[in-house]
Amino acid sequence: MTGLFTLDFGISMWTGRPVIDEISARLGLSMQVAVMATILATFISIPLGTISAIFKDTWIDHLIRVFAIAGLAVPSFWLGMIIILALLLNFDWIPPLTYLPIYEDPWHNLSQLIWPALAVGYRYSAVATRMTRSTIVEVLQEDYIRTARAKGVFERLVVARHAMRNAMLPVITVIGLEFAFLIGGLVVTEQVFNLNGIGKLFVETVTRGDFTMVQALVMLIAALFILINFAVDLLYAAFDPRVRYH
Repeated sequence: MTGLFTLDFGISMWTGRPVIDEISARLGLSMQVAVMATILATFISIPLGTISAIFKDTWIDHLIRVFAIAGLAVPSFWLGMIIILALLLNFDWIPPLTYLPIYEDPWHNLSQLIWPALAVGYRYSAVATRMTRSTIVEVLQEDYIRTARAKGVFERLVVARHAMRNAMLPVITVIGLEFAFLIGGLVVTEQVFNLNGIGKLFVETVTRGDFTMVQALVMLIAALFILINFAVDLLYAAFDPRVRYH
């Protein structure tokens, strides 16, 4: 417990190196993929979910809902294999196999990690799209929305200023929880793209019975879930003044 506060998690029973060194060597990769997937999912899901809610029960809504349901149905690792095969067959090119940090070689780094981020971000965006649509549809039925429309406020302003700010709270929760899940939940996707991240390390340490490493990884993921949930709670105040504490 003393080592917990100094980030001294002991020595790995598998590699013989300090646990913190093994985790540090892989955490940056997993974090970058999770951040990139979150950015892609956010830029895809919020516009699509909003458009789907505005054009509820039209062909546009049905098309976006099909896109979202497909994202939930397609496994990320299968989509990753399809991406690799498409790149190989159409362009005779596959992503780099060796990882380099983005500050060393940005082009090499992004050309390797954009594809797993895209494969994971598609499912991520599908979840957020459905949540965005549901919350905006619900908010658009509120009395204050009808009042704003009755006063002659432009529909664009009604959606952007009145509806979206209140509808974003559940969406932020979903995005935050999905981000926390991605840190340790990219096991198969990392295997498909040959990424030596936290998810792959977790499986290898469990397989080899490296209990020192396993307890450190469990502690790390639990701490990340707590920190991300705390950050999400702070974001609530930025979007909804009603939850601010003075």
